[in-house]
Amino acid sequence: MTRRRSTSRSRSGTRSPQGSGRLRIIGGEFRRRLLPVLDSPGLRPTPDRVRETLFNWLAAATPGARVLDLFAGTGALGLEALSRGAATALFVERDGQVARALGNNLDTLGATERGRVHDGDALALLAAGPVGLAPFTLAFLDPPFRQGLAEPCCERLEQGWLTPDAWIYLETETALEVRVPTTWSLHREVRAGDSTGRLYRRLTAPGI
Repeated sequence: MTRRRSTSRSRSGTRSPQGSGRLRIIGGEFRRRLLPVLDSPGLRPTPDRVRETLFNWLAAATPGARVLDLFAGTGALGLEALSRGAATALFVERDGQVARALGNNLDTLGATERGRVHDGDALALLAAGPVGLAPFTLAFLDPPFRQGLAEPCCERLEQGWLTPDAWIYLETETALEVRVPTTWSLHREVRAGDSTGRLYRRLTAPGI
């Protein structure tokens, strides 16, 4: 829902007469700010209701978090995290035009010191390893539907990308049964339309 799905439009954002979208930040420092969203097929913000539910679950974990937003698209989840006190956010988006728009929105919010956009493929980045990056405490993973990306990304996140007690939000088509690492424990889940979001907690001891 944050990323590319189909040509359907979000029911949560607003539309201008020219067809460009708007993303609304719903809580925190940037609350009620409206940001432009490209009129790109299938690109739509995660609905307000889902974001509000998710960040209620993450209320204690978001302040000071180091966030990884994979398949970032509009950046709705990562931007919401920054608004609610996350220390840093790395947005990964392979569509150059969408990545530039996301960078512009970070600049509009005055959040470029805390937020950075990586213009590239998420799976390739994960495969290369977190060179020079501290492990992330919170990861958002919302790959395009029906491309077989969810399980490989989950597996590669285990290769040094996450802290031992990280939170991971995974959003997939409802019909898909994803095998996640055994170190992930399901905390909550939410369904909206044709997608289901699952919040996991990584429970490992250092060195395991």
